[in-house]
Amino acid sequence: MSAAARPLAWLLLAALLVVTLAPIGYRPVSAAPVSLERFGAFALLGFLFAAGYPRRRWQVLALTLAAAGLLEILQMLQPTRHGRVADFAVKAAGCGLGGLAALAIAHRRKAPEERG
Repeated sequence: MSAAARPLAWLLLAALLVVTLAPIGYRPVSAAPVSLERFGAFALLGFLFAAGYPRRRWQVLALTLAAAGLLEILQMLQPTRHGRVADFAVKAAGCGLGGLAALAIAHRRKAPEERG
């Protein structure tokens, strides 16, 4: 799983960078609430990085949280965007849940004798 997850994680991070820093008119929109979109995108990011780098859990958490925070800060440079602490909190929660989901799946995939 980690072989495919690594490039997908980096591609998703690049895509999030583009859509987060592009003018608001270029932001993709779905029928879902904006907070759910944010949460889902960063949950997927956390999941992919945690699945791609399973032995680096704390570094993955730090990277995804730093990315979420930095993207919020960088939005303040774009006149049509805004960075908010509440938006960061939603993204951070997504990162954490995505990472935990990857960890739970990896744990369940181990043979019972390996779990110890």
